[in-house]
Amino acid sequence: MKEENLTLAEAAVQFLASLPPEQREETRQEVNRFVRWFGKDLAIQQLSAHDVANYAERMEGSPNAAKMLEPIKAFLSYAKKKGFTLTNLGVNLKLKKTATKHTSHRKKAERVALTAQGYQELKAELSALEAERGKIAEEIHKAAADKDFRENAPLDAIKDHQGQVEARIRELAEILKSNVVTAKEVATAKVEIGCTVVLRDLLYNEELRYTLVHPSEADPAKGTLSVASPLGKALLGKEKGAEVEVTAPMGKLPYRIEGIES
Repeated sequence: MKEENLTLAEAAVQFLASLPPEQREETRQEVNRFVRWFGKDLAIQQLSAHDVANYAERMEGSPNAAKMLEPIKAFLSYAKKKGFTLTNLGVNLKLKKTATKHTSHRKKAERVALTAQGYQELKAELSALEAERGKIAEEIHKAAADKDFRENAPLDAIKDHQGQVEARIRELAEILKSNVVTAKEVATAKVEIGCTVVLRDLLYNEELRYTLVHPSEADPAKGTLSVASPLGKALLGKEKGAEVEVTAPMGKLPYRIEGIES
């Protein structure tokens, strides 16, 4: 297979095969999602910077967006190194930074629905981040004491990390304060937040399994799907046997609901 004729799916197979087994499993879901979005038969050289940037834009709004894009960045970097693409398209996977406006009247926090498990996981993450504050402060003190650098790169890096940690702490605290825990057993007649949906990808004849959760709980490594994602929105309220479609650059992605589990 000549490189100029290599499809996106074939490039993905080579990339995944190059990874250690434990890393391969963690990476496979997001890479396959990326391939499915553009179409497995698309020649990888036809993929443009604009296409990749648009893919990143659709991930915005999820707190795990950066994590979900990392496997795609690694895949696109691999594609450049192997000569499948002329440039590293991964540099276009950028999330827009939203500025926080400080006003005298804060907007009332939106009440969100969390699963009981999701609530406990977010609470544990908040505790871990709060416990990390002391360690970060100590690292900043040590880095600030280093006078050997005109531009103290380690200090800048630690301060950037501190800013990210504090932003996440504020976000988690707000979510937990305004949450509604779905404590009751989820009805399996229709797709609701907290239930697990067994899907049949009608285009590739693959079985997929997702648990519908609030965006703050979404984690691709755990098979959880945000209710705010295009597929999540399409599934909500549907019954077993229903078929849904999600619009992607390659066209319509059709799915059939084969099962709904509590």
